[in-house]
Amino acid sequence: MWAQTASWGSNSQERLQTHPQLRSQGTDWALARTNQGYPPLTKVLADFFGKLLGQEMEPLKNVLVTVGAYGALFTAFQALVDEGDEVIIIEPYFDCYEPMTLMAGGRPVFVPLKPVRMLSGLQVGRGAQRSPSQDGELDYSSSWQLDPTELASKFTSRTKALVLNTPSNPLGKVFSKAELELMASLCQQHDVVCISDEVYQWLVFDGNQHISIASLPGMWERTLTIGSAGKTFSATGWKVGWVLGPDQLMKHLRTVHQNSVFHCPTQAQAAVAWSFEREQQHFGQPSSYFVQLLQATQHKRDHVTRSLQSVGLRPVIPQGSYFLITDISDFKSKMPNLPGAEDEAYDRRFVKWMIKNKGLSAIPVSIFCSVPHQKHFDHYIRFCFIKDEATLQAMDKKLQKWKAELTP
Repeated sequence: MWAQTASWGSNSQERLQTHPQLRSQGTDWALARTNQGYPPLTKVLADFFGKLLGQEMEPLKNVLVTVGAYGALFTAFQALVDEGDEVIIIEPYFDCYEPMTLMAGGRPVFVPLKPVRMLSGLQVGRGAQRSPSQDGELDYSSSWQLDPTELASKFTSRTKALVLNTPSNPLGKVFSKAELELMASLCQQHDVVCISDEVYQWLVFDGNQHISIASLPGMWERTLTIGSAGKTFSATGWKVGWVLGPDQLMKHLRTVHQNSVFHCPTQAQAAVAWSFEREQQHFGQPSSYFVQLLQATQHKRDHVTRSLQSVGLRPVIPQGSYFLITDISDFKSKMPNLPGAEDEAYDRRFVKWMIKNKGLSAIPVSIFCSVPHQKHFDHYIRFCFIKDEATLQAMDKKLQKWKAELTP
């Protein structure tokens, strides 16, 4: 399925028109449109996610198809955030949350996740393996936590929304039920909407569990749940996303969508609808694409983790997503004076040095943080591990060469 969907990108219309299930819908299927989404897609989304969220969802009221999850996020901010509204954003954060808040006239309010020293009895997920590092243990994204008191202090009478990303980018953290219940309680106490970005929900490793905050008591009425076909079916170029939520919130998103992009290309929507229909038949079974994707991606995560450790980088093992961050503190202490502007964060200078000298690319984590907090995150860089085997092997060769250079 992965290879099949990925291959559709270059000639999708021809392939879709010849697909028997899509052809049976009529010769004019590619011309069918509604501004809320291609009807077979909104129907299958309502059915599929309605079961997961415990809701009877109506396709015309509770589902909106957008130009990728990016479009879903933009529509949500434009629809709900007014001038002067405060939006709580958890750091490190996917980098569009801050500018989208500002574009809507809102004020971002940041609250950081902080790495907590791993205790010997901390639960990190069934099947997760501990291996020795320089400090005796690996670090896991689950050990990065919010301070409950600090989080509560960010809610004010001006707070309009909390942005949640689980599994998160760049950290790969999967928020636990207890953490979600804390956020839910605060949202309900202060009458705040939760914008929940869950594009990586099918990529949760080591037996950890993804929980949608909308499924918690009292949260469906105040949550927008955002998904992505690109992440779900490994076809990011299709740019099909969606928002799920209660009609009293969704009606405002429909207004923004109708008066901006109005409609998303039908061909890609039809392909996503067929993909979900197939997944419904195999969901939870070994033949499920979601099961196979998870297994393949976890293997890649483990591969990259081991390779990075070989040169003294210290990965923070992600519970989910495409990404992992790695601690470069040891390099910061040994190579503190890398070229760059005087006020340039160390992680940005390190990434430039690594690209030029080692032929390896990563993203500095400080760019995923607000300016006042960047100094707290400038000893981490982010790698993407969802790469083909040839790319992973090329990475291994470069890392082995680096390792040889480090050996006295």
